[in-house]
Amino acid sequence: MAKPSDDQIFDALTGGGGTAAAQGALLLSRADIARLMSPADYLSAVEAGFRAARTGKVDSPPPLHIAAPGGGFHAKGAALMGDRRVVALKLNGNFPGNPGRGLPTIQGVILLCDAENGVVLAVLDSIEVTLRRTAAATALAARYLAHPTSTTLAVIGCGAQARPQIDALMHGFTFERCFVFDSDLVRAAAFARDTSRSLGLPCDSVGSVREATLPARIVVTCTTSRSAFLDVDDVAPGSFVAAVGADNPDKSEIAPRLMARAKVVTDVLDQCLVMGDLHHAIAAGAMTRDQVHAELADVVVGARPGRTGEEVAIFDSTGTAIQDVASAAAVYRRALEAGRGGRFSFA
Repeated sequence: MAKPSDDQIFDALTGGGGTAAAQGALLLSRADIARLMSPADYLSAVEAGFRAARTGKVDSPPPLHIAAPGGGFHAKGAALMGDRRVVALKLNGNFPGNPGRGLPTIQGVILLCDAENGVVLAVLDSIEVTLRRTAAATALAARYLAHPTSTTLAVIGCGAQARPQIDALMHGFTFERCFVFDSDLVRAAAFARDTSRSLGLPCDSVGSVREATLPARIVVTCTTSRSAFLDVDDVAPGSFVAAVGADNPDKSEIAPRLMARAKVVTDVLDQCLVMGDLHHAIAAGAMTRDQVHAELADVVVGARPGRTGEEVAIFDSTGTAIQDVASAAAVYRRALEAGRGGRFSFA
């Protein structure tokens, strides 16, 4: 089936700022968003966003990081300039200690606006969008960088991101087994049981990173680690690694020497140079910017090749506003079609 273009994804946005202004903006909760979008919907939206970026239809300035005790805030924004022009701005708080307080690690809002007149179209809870669009980028990268016959998955880190990653990857791969590891072994065991039961996918919790990753050909690291834990001897030849956790300059999951030996694809190169595992590999002197194989958008549109052999391929996923604006616009379109969300006005 043909993939939708960026304009096909977004041209169904409602007809004009005047109507939106008169009716008020949509307020969409996490529950609303979860009912509206499937993992496949996010994958289509994120792919369209990366394609639009490659053709110059996305304007995405660098993100802003605001440090705070015990965590921090990210502000990311982008404009999508297709047939329908929209801007999304996301503010997320990321506080790793929040689960102990009974709160989500990541929470925030996305503001979606009409880029032609500034009208606020929607305010969306960001948790569901952030989790699902991040997982969609992993699945998109895996389509081009993982062996299509991969049947074993490893997930390192059993927090909120783990299940969306599995859900997204299962749309492109038929897994026979999944191994999970978390520094909290009790949480890993519970996650494995729940995943096995709900997905029918045999899932085992193991006692070390290597026990999970060596048997796998697709590896996802989605932790809050501040020191690298995945090294050369921890992955098999031909593996695909989605490095998801290092979304600020202080986090790190992949050892610099593994980065240096791998085919590295970034979500956005300039962003990965200042955060993520590429940042740490360059700071350690293990590799240079010129050794990065490609940005994901280049691979998606065929400007650069994906997997070509038995190399280890690493997707350095720092999370981009491209994914946010594409996903938010798709959610908004779905909400209009389904009549979901409450209307409100700031006036």
